[in-house]
Amino acid sequence: MSDPREAVERNELSVGEVCAATGLSARTLRYYEELGLLPDVRRSAGGRRVYGPDELERLRFIGRLKALGLSLAEVQELNAVYAIGHSTQQMLQSLDRLLDSHQAEVEDRIKSLDRLRSEIGSYREHIRARAEELETRKPR
Repeated sequence: MSDPREAVERNELSVGEVCAATGLSARTLRYYEELGLLPDVRRSAGGRRVYGPDELERLRFIGRLKALGLSLAEVQELNAVYAIGHSTQQMLQSLDRLLDSHQAEVEDRIKSLDRLRSEIGSYREHIRARAEELETRKPR
């Protein structure tokens, strides 16, 4: 395998090199292509997929969005917004709305988990008190 930096400069990253650079599997790359998240992947004369820096950047962007909690359907939605208007500005505004919604959901989950933690703590105190009560009643 050649130096990945040279392959990027030549615009000729192989599937294996992209997988190594992104941590994705070859199947995931094909799946993203099927979903339209990775459009216009070029082919070599031998029919093999060939990737360049734009595809690598897009894959890293998709990975970041997934890490932030966006689904592939939401990533597709952003892709469609960009494709329709060819506007990064519109896509970023849509992304901001999606992230706002996800942040609100995370905040709600945190509140719910805080309540659960409090309930667990209270119940543990109840159990300990009950166990202590039973221990003191035990005949010696």
